[in-house]
Amino acid sequence: MVAPDPVDARLLALLAESGRAAVHEIAQRLGMDPREAAMRLITLSGSGLPLLVGVECDPNGIRRALANAAAYGNYMGGPPSGPYSVHQSGPHQVPYAQQPPISQPFPAQPQAAPQQTTWGPPQSAGRVRADQPQPRPVSRTGKIGAALEADSLEGAHLSIQLVEVVDPADFLFTAAGYKLAEGERSVVVHTEVMNTSQVPYTSLPDMYLVLVTKTGETVTKAPVSLSSRPAHKLGVQPGETAGGHTVFVLPDTTEVIQVRWSVRPEVDLNTLVWTVED
Repeated sequence: MVAPDPVDARLLALLAESGRAAVHEIAQRLGMDPREAAMRLITLSGSGLPLLVGVECDPNGIRRALANAAAYGNYMGGPPSGPYSVHQSGPHQVPYAQQPPISQPFPAQPQAAPQQTTWGPPQSAGRVRADQPQPRPVSRTGKIGAALEADSLEGAHLSIQLVEVVDPADFLFTAAGYKLAEGERSVVVHTEVMNTSQVPYTSLPDMYLVLVTKTGETVTKAPVSLSSRPAHKLGVQPGETAGGHTVFVLPDTTEVIQVRWSVRPEVDLNTLVWTVED
């Protein structure tokens, strides 16, 4: 058996301590993206190690998430069933095939007079007449220190503040016992999430928090946590405010211009962007 890389070794050591744990709990304790932790554990399980990777859910919660995703018009269904393979340890991507809709003929409809309308957000009227009161506009962009608003897939209303960006944060990184490679630097981002609704927010607050570079590339979080700057914990309950720190490792010469937060991997109408100024 080939010796696991350091991240795999940390995963296995933590799993060996508990014997049984949820993937997101293991990922949270290691400061990792739960998707990466899951794929690494699946790969290790397939290599012959005595471990099983399972899944369980709250059926009603899953149905609500699917209904909300469908309301956004972005849910295309799960990946096709069938075997797939993962070849190596490290960040993984699973191909996701989407089937185009089948065109169907339909009879022509009489054309009605154009009507001025405004599209509303999910869980509201599909269209609102222009002469009716309009909802308060929500800002999705700001600068460091600004609190921006977004909605989770479960319907929780969140106010997210970008408190601080420490760049570089090499002294914090090395003080926690980690070592940077030649030509690398670390960045620490501090965010606070307030749940202003009556719906629990059940995800890791910084799961899809990324840095955006001057060339348009994105930098995802590093699977580390700093003792002096605690990481986010899973979920934010109604009325609660939770803070946490996210660590990034990137080339020393890379220029960061934005911090971006989303509720899903891709950019959508709930994506928040903070501009980073020199």
